[in-house]
This record gives sequence, structure tokens and C-alpha cells, in this order.
Amino acid sequence: MKRSSIAVLLAAFVLLSACAAGDEVRATGNNGAFVDVKEFIPSVRLDVRYYTNENFVGSRIDGYDAPKCLLTREAAAALKNVQEELARNRRSLKIFDCYRPQQAVDRFIRWAKDLNDQKTKSKYYPSVDKEDLFKNGYLAEKSGHSRGSTLDLTIVDVESQQELDMGTEFDFFDPLSHTVNNRITKSQQDNRIALKSAMERNGFKNLEEEWWHFTLNNEPYPDKYFDFKVR
Repeated sequence: MKRSSIAVLLAAFVLLSACAAGDEVRATGNNGAFVDVKEFIPSVRLDVRYYTNENFVGSRIDGYDAPKCLLTREAAAALKNVQEELARNRRSLKIFDCYRPQQAVDRFIRWAKDLNDQKTKSKYYPSVDKEDLFKNGYLAEKSGHSRGSTLDLTIVDVESQQELDMGTEFDFFDPLSHTVNNRITKSQQDNRIALKSAMERNGFKNLEEEWWHFTLNNEPYPDKYFDFKVR
């Protein structure tokens, strides 16, 4: 092979490697595609459940190496508007989960298939058989969280430091968690609607089965599922 041909091939290889590296940089947010929400919105509250044992699996979840909330820059910018709106009434957002690596979703799948592990049933899915969690739509093999513009959250009263009463805990696998539900009190329903309305006014849509779950309407990566770690 001529030297000129070898040079062309080497140049092409370098270009392809650079493109691949660029994809990884975009995935990890090092070029600004993703932001650390606490740095972007300092007043927001965090309770990153999957970094702790306080979740439906009962242990820290794969891919969560830090108690951080990462979101696409577009989602974080919209969320900042929500926080500023709530602040006028002495309220704040409290976030349970943001970007979720695919490896974390895979961990959920393994947990769901282990029917012998029932240690969190009484708290998170008391009226649902674990074997039905997929069939009933509580868990899936792909999550919108892995696209970087979906998050789970609630509202906190700044003066009392207490979460507003939403009628259920976060990640409670039960129809009682549907955003609109006639089995909860009027006050609890009003609190859910207050969260939903604030998020919708600023460009998010609610998953009607989960009062805490919201996705940016015009998410920048609607077909991309990332797997970089939260760190």
C-alpha cells in the first residue's frame, strides 16, 4: 500500500476517533449539553434517592456515584423558571431523580425479576404483586430519565422545610399515585395540581400515572438513551 493511502487511512481513523470521543463528551455533559442542576439552580433542594438505600430496591443503584441531579441544559433552564415562580410564594422544588443511566434501569429490571426479594413491598408496592410491576407499567426496560430531560420532584414549603402532602410517597407503585385521584383529600389533590400547573406553565408535561414525574416537552434527545454515570 502506498504511503499516501496509509496516510489517508490514518487521517480517517483519527477523524472517526475524534467523532466518537465527541459523542462521549456530549454524553457526559462536559461540553455543556448536561448541567449539574444544583450548580445551575443553587436554591433547589435535592434528595437523590437512588444514591441512597431509601428507594424501592433498598440499596444504592448502579450508576449513581454522587448525589447529583444532572439534566440537559434545556430542561434545567425550564426548571429554573419553575423554581423562580415557586420562590415568590416561599416554596421550592425538591428533586428525587433526574438523569438516570441505562445501567440503573438495568438494575431495576434485575431486581424486579428476583421475586424472592420482597423487603420493600410494604412501603413501595403493598397492593401490587412484584411479578406484575412490568405488566402494570410501573417499570420498563427503557426510561425517559435516560434521555436527560425527565425528572421526579415535589414541592417544599421553605418556612416549615416540609414537603407538601401529595397523598403518597415518591415511587409508590399504586393507582393512588395517579396525578388525579378521587381517593385522596382535596388538599392533597390541590398540592398535586399546584406542582403540575407550575411545571406545565414552564414547558413540562406530567406522566398521569405518577404525580412526581415530568418531561420537558421539547426534549433535545428524544431518541437517545445515555449510560454515563452520575458523578
